[in-house]
Order: sequence, then C-alpha cells, then structure tokens
Amino acid sequence: MRNRRSNGQIEQAANLGWIIPALLVALVLFTNGDADAAGWKAGVAKAVITPEKSVWLAGYGSKRAPDGKLHDLWMKALALEDSHGRKIVLITSDFQGVPKVMSDPAFDQIQKKFGLKREQIMLTFSHNHCGPRLGDDLVDYYPIDDDQVKLVNEYTEQMITRLVAMVGESLANLAPASLQQSEGMTTFAVNRRNNREADIPDLLAKGTPLVGPVDHTVPVLTVTRPDGKLEAILFGYACHPTTLNFTKWCGDYPGFAQLELEQNHPGVTAMFVNTCGGDQNPLPRRTVELCQKYGHMLADAVEQTLKKDFKPISPTVRTAFEMVELPYLKVVSREDLATAMQDSHPIRARWAGRLMKQLDAGVKFPATYPYPIHAWQLGNEMLVIGMGAETVVDYALKFKGEFGVGTWVCGYADDMIAYIPSRRVWEEGGYEGGSNLFEYGRPAFRWNGDVEDHITTSVRKLVKQVRVEK
Repeated sequence: MRNRRSNGQIEQAANLGWIIPALLVALVLFTNGDADAAGWKAGVAKAVITPEKSVWLAGYGSKRAPDGKLHDLWMKALALEDSHGRKIVLITSDFQGVPKVMSDPAFDQIQKKFGLKREQIMLTFSHNHCGPRLGDDLVDYYPIDDDQVKLVNEYTEQMITRLVAMVGESLANLAPASLQQSEGMTTFAVNRRNNREADIPDLLAKGTPLVGPVDHTVPVLTVTRPDGKLEAILFGYACHPTTLNFTKWCGDYPGFAQLELEQNHPGVTAMFVNTCGGDQNPLPRRTVELCQKYGHMLADAVEQTLKKDFKPISPTVRTAFEMVELPYLKVVSREDLATAMQDSHPIRARWAGRLMKQLDAGVKFPATYPYPIHAWQLGNEMLVIGMGAETVVDYALKFKGEFGVGTWVCGYADDMIAYIPSRRVWEEGGYEGGSNLFEYGRPAFRWNGDVEDHITTSVRKLVKQVRVEK
C-alpha cells in the first residue's frame, strides 16, 4: 500500500522531473553569468612623484626652477587580470613627458621582475607643464647646466625604481572586481590651430562658435569590488594641460580633476589619460582660477557620467604591440647644422651644436624613429589604442569612427617623441605639422608626409589581432 500514489502525486512527480533539470540548467547559466561579471581581478597602486630637490619644471623652453607647490604630483597604476589569468597594467602620471631613457629600462625591469611583456604595459603621461624634467626629454629646450643634468638624471633613476615598485604593488593588490564603462562630455578644449588665443574671450562672450576639429568626449571606466565599493575611476580628455606656466608643482587641470573626484569618493583612486590633445588647448588660460575651473568641469563631467547606465565589460583581454618606423622627411646634414648653430633661436642653436658634436664623433643619424603603438581589447566592449607622443585630435576622431563605440584612443604613451601630425595637419603645416622636430632633439626638421599612413596601417593590423568575433 505504501507504493500506491494518487493521480495528483504522480502528476506532481512528473512535473518535478521536468522542472529539476531546468533549474539545474538555469543555475549553471546564472553561475557562469556571475563568473563573467566578476571574472576580472583589479589592483591599484599610486606613488608621489613631486621632486624633493630643485629639478626644473619641464616644457616652455626655459629654465624654470620650482618655488613651491599647489598640490603633489602622482603616478598611478591599474593592474587587471582576466578570467584566463592574462594581465595588463595601465600607468598614468602627472609627467610632462616620459622619454625612452626612462620607459625602456622600466619596461625591461617590469618584465624581469613580474613577467609582463611590453604589450602588457602602457605608460601614459598627462603632458602637464607644471611637472618635472625627466632624462633627455626636450634636452635642447633648456640652458646647459651641469648641476641640473645631474639632478635630472638622479631623479629619473629614482622614478624608474618607484614606477617598477608601484607596478609590483598593483599586481600584489589584484582582487575580484567588475569593470564598466560609459562616456560624458565637457567643452573647454579649443583647437588652437583654428582659433587665435587672444580672440577666445571675446568669441565666447559673443557666443560665436569656435572652429576646428575637437574631441570633447570624456570616456570613463569604473572598477568596482564585489561588495559594491568603487575602487578606481579612469577617465580621459583630449587637451593640453597647459593652463598654467608658473613655477609651482601642480597637475594642472587633470590634477585638480583627480583631486576633486577622490575627495568626492573617499578611498577611490582617480586616474587621467590624455587622449589625443596635441592640437588642443584649454582656453582662455594662465590663471589658477581657470585651471581649477577646468578641473572642476572635467570632474563634473565624470560625476554626471557616473549617474548614467554603464556597460559591463566581460573579463577577457587581448593585447598587441608594435614599434613602427616613422620616416623623417630629410635627415639633417652637416651644412644644415652649421647654419642652425648661428641661429638666434636658442633651442635651435643648442640642438645644432649637440648634433654637430655627434657627427664629429662618427654618429650616423637614423632616417626613422621607432614609434610605439598598443591595442588592448577588453571583452567585446572596450578597445584601447595607445600611441606615443603628441598625437593630434584627428587620430582619435578617425579611429573612434572606424572601430566604434567603446574605443579609447590615447596619445602620450610610452615615449614623448614629438608632435605626431595627421596628413591634414602636415599639409597645413604650422607648429604641430611643420619643421619643429629640432625642439624634440630629432635629427631632422620635419616628419615625412606619410606618417599617418604608417600609423593607420599598424593600428588596423593590431586591432585585427585583438578583436574577437562578437
């Protein structure tokens, strides 16, 4: 009698026989979905880089000894590990420019200590002109001063050591996290090639539209822990940090933006990348009040973006890297240098004298310069293109249009080489596209006109390598 069941019991058992496998399938799908959502690991670290000695401030072509600070300068690292154990580290900093004599030894040490290859590390700098000199960056910009050379070399070595240690700390801090991205906007960047600086206040007062290509987008990436704690905010903007030109340490508008975000979100690390701002300036400028205003505008754009719906990034990463040889239009001759040594332009004369000594020592100048290009694909949702030096805004507009939503195009990565003009800017000439490579110490006055073609070919090749089928 115990084995007898009512029709209702039999029907219930039959239903359970169908429901239980379905529940198991749903449980597996749910679990895998959670694994994808929380499959990232992230680690954050940061280090103060404010010089303790009187290293001159970088940029603007003159001797600028420091006389105080508005706030400390920083470099910061975001380490990410995907669900397959593949790692990348993005470094941001308040440096004006990081030269090869700093970045190459740092990359070598990072690979030896932590096993990360060049394609897994991207070292960016904001191009802040109230930061310190490094190595031989813009070496001919400054009056020759033996004591200063010693200080800069010591400081550069110290920064290599500190950077490598910071990367190690970020890797040691790897812990479960989720990544999300979105995009905002702010409008203080002005195309300086198409708008005369002296005219800007009057044009703005009259409401006259400014002209020339710009990229006013503010891409935002958040790193969140499983308990909902916001760990880091990475954000970008295409604009020179040249609001200020005085002699106090300061991160310019990106420094103020990062400070404001960190004050608004205690415990969060805010990190800034300069996207493609080579021909963009914050205008008007030259006061601390304007600098703070632009920093607030950028921070507010991030805050407004944080209120939007963010798109989760699935936990996979693919990386590719290449050094592309960018050709000079013409390598300088001994005759070119002899003429330039008599020039009234002090930077040109110093440059020519230094290169003439190299020729006398038997040095043969190369016809090209090795240009670093990165492509990182995070999930199917985010593509990061990292490019060396001062890329003009055309590159961001081009590659974002070509590769679609979720594309970040970052200049100022790995090596502060020179301005990198698009073909349009090269044909127009002017400061960013003309004969000014001497300011960066290169053995030529100008790039060849096809540098954009070389870069575009490389970027497309690298993106194809990292893109996965959607």
